[in-house]
Amino acid sequence: MPSVMTAQYGEDRRTADTGGRTLAGNAVERLPSGRVNGVPTERVSRAAFAGGFERLLGRLLGRHRQLAFDAAAVGIAALDVWLRVVPEAERYNYVLSIVSVAAVALRRRFPFLVVLITVPGFLAGWAQLAAMIALGTLARQKLLSVQTYIGAGLVWLSRFFVWPPDEFVALDWKTHVHNAIYGCIVAGMPIAIGLLAHAREELSARIAELAASRERERMLHAHAVRADERARLAREMHDVVSHQVSLIAMQAGALRMAAADPNAKQVAGTIRMLSTRTLDELRQLVSVLRTTSGDDSPQPRVEDLPQLVSTAGIPATLTVQGPVADLPAPVSGAAYRTVQEALTNVRKHACGAATAVLVVADADQLRVEVRNEAPEGSVDGATLPSGGHGLVGLRERAALLDGELEAGPTDSGGFIVKVTFPLVRTLEP
Repeated sequence: MPSVMTAQYGEDRRTADTGGRTLAGNAVERLPSGRVNGVPTERVSRAAFAGGFERLLGRLLGRHRQLAFDAAAVGIAALDVWLRVVPEAERYNYVLSIVSVAAVALRRRFPFLVVLITVPGFLAGWAQLAAMIALGTLARQKLLSVQTYIGAGLVWLSRFFVWPPDEFVALDWKTHVHNAIYGCIVAGMPIAIGLLAHAREELSARIAELAASRERERMLHAHAVRADERARLAREMHDVVSHQVSLIAMQAGALRMAAADPNAKQVAGTIRMLSTRTLDELRQLVSVLRTTSGDDSPQPRVEDLPQLVSTAGIPATLTVQGPVADLPAPVSGAAYRTVQEALTNVRKHACGAATAVLVVADADQLRVEVRNEAPEGSVDGATLPSGGHGLVGLRERAALLDGELEAGPTDSGGFIVKVTFPLVRTLEP
């Protein structure tokens, strides 16, 4: 039988108590003392400190990198204008070109306005790169919107039209076709680069979200496994140890009543007192085993669902029926985690869809249902990869509590997650 110290002090104490062994199901892994998952604890501490320092340094470098890119964009646009200046140009050619170059610095905050400002400098000046940079930023932020199409048309026109107008009229048709083709390249290339940059950012964000989700699911699964081990240990202690100690107390009480020798009566009374105290301590320890969840922090319950639903970021409603304040802690925590994972899936795959959360508790079971309607319009990023382990983790968590989970699409195009937990378990020894 696993050590009693495991229940009170967690897996680290359990490893020390079993001589450096970690038990998970039927697997036995030898771990040196002072290690976490095979890594020395001092290395884990250094890695945590290094990770926090890297995140802080990354944020600082990100801000400086953005300023460096802005300065580089302005410098390249200015160099393009300076290399193409002709001595016989008019004064307004210089003014429009300088204004276009200066406007590039504001392209992140006002992308469409900057495109409109740089077009005159491109048409009647030499600010071609300034207009292309502004158009690329517009495509990166607005994608293929109406503003992007308008900006692309203006940039194409600036490349196709030759200033002043009398020179444009004097050109032959072959030159017009040549300018039209190059106008498509000048307008299309920054849009393509902007869309590619936006897709890369979205993919990086999705990958980071997927990694965080899988890590959260792994931790939840580990907590569920530890809770199952503690539940088995509690049953063994209650069914075997408590029973044997109860028999000792009863036999000591009978011996005390039947013994004629005063010393024998005293010894029997002492045995009965010690066994009774031991039985009380065992009951307290079994209670701790069945209510702990692997750490010392308070675990969420069904009573915390209103706050979860209100901060879900989607139009969701909550309906709670029946007495939920007296639910067993494992069942209440599993219900909360089920709703949390279901709302996360709605936010990821059907953002904006109306969602209804129903929690019904009666004398025999707790029923939790999360149903969302079909999303309106297309869902941004719906075709990107997903972990696919959320429902598996919920099903395993429900199975640990003898519950059943059902999940699947509805006839109206939405999705439903239903789980039922029986409440017939006796949680007190």
